[in-house]
Amino acid sequence: MTMTLYGIPNCDTVKKARTWLDANGVDYAFHDFKKAGLDSDTIKGWLADVAWDVLVNRKGTTWRALSDDRKASVVDARSATELMLESPSVIKRPVLSHDSGTHVGFSADTYQQIFKK
Repeated sequence: MTMTLYGIPNCDTVKKARTWLDANGVDYAFHDFKKAGLDSDTIKGWLADVAWDVLVNRKGTTWRALSDDRKASVVDARSATELMLESPSVIKRPVLSHDSGTHVGFSADTYQQIFKK
């Protein structure tokens, strides 16, 4: 199974997800999208499984710092993708991408269900 956890290393929720994956012996690659960047194909892959409004973190400081006009311009997957490429910090973290789909955010219960043995 190919698995990648996307996020930024200093995010508390990403830290929790990485700790859970490590503690449960789940093999994954970590992709720091602030340092390594993102491309539209990656986001397009996520959008095949997850709605754009789930990926855009409207509760975070990056979203709140946007102008009202910029916020209002994010109305569909195309405009959300543009924003995510422009400001990856607006993406709700972490994003877990693997063969069976894409999952946004972290919950120990959800990860337990994903990785049932």
